[in-house]
Amino acid sequence: MKNPCGDGPELGGRVALVTGAAQGIGAAVATALAAAGARVAAIDLQAPGNLDPGVRGYRADVADAVAVERIVARAEDELGPIDVLVNVAGILREADVAELTDADWRATFAVNADGVFHFSRAVAQRMIPRQRGTVVTVGSNAAGVPRMGMSAYAASKAAAAMFTRCLGLELAGHGIRCNVVSPGSTDTPMQRALWAEQDEGRRVIEGSPESFRVGIPLGRLAAPEDIADAVLFLVSDRARHITMQDIYVDGGATLRA
Repeated sequence: MKNPCGDGPELGGRVALVTGAAQGIGAAVATALAAAGARVAAIDLQAPGNLDPGVRGYRADVADAVAVERIVARAEDELGPIDVLVNVAGILREADVAELTDADWRATFAVNADGVFHFSRAVAQRMIPRQRGTVVTVGSNAAGVPRMGMSAYAASKAAAAMFTRCLGLELAGHGIRCNVVSPGSTDTPMQRALWAEQDEGRRVIEGSPESFRVGIPLGRLAAPEDIADAVLFLVSDRARHITMQDIYVDGGATLRA
């Protein structure tokens, strides 16, 4: 992607780190950043495969603070100082609260909230002396609207979103911007794992009154690339005066409640 304000790639010469990059939104974000000229460290519990030029895969567990510090240091040694962090890694354990296990609650927070904290802290410690950088956390519109069967996921995403905004306040004086992108239903393996039938996507679009869930006004599921485009904008210089914001990319599904 060319820089709209000048010659050359929009993110040429910058280093980006993306978690949860093996598939879905994370893979789309890594691809978009590389296409914009960034050198990308793609992090996942499973080593990302079929990588685009400019993307290097790394294996790490976002829930392991020691492993995170090690992989961030390695990425900087091999690719250079990190300019962009995008927290995408996430899991969903669906269950009503009465049936939700302690293990599922802890696992959800370990990835969706602790993982954001671990990577943000490790990268922020390096960005502060350089007085530059951007952080984007991919949250969920479920963080702002109650969802049946998704209490752990929604709560963990809400925690990650508020953490990122607090981080943005603390880092603003260092020239570092921190924002949140909150997708709605997106056509990813995580979304399709929730479907009981092949045509379940139509039900998501139309909504389900019995679960108090409105449909998607724009009449389509998001593609991972739709979320990646929002991330790309926020980490670019076009968003240089935007920080501590939470942008919903959900086709209007939450009516921005």
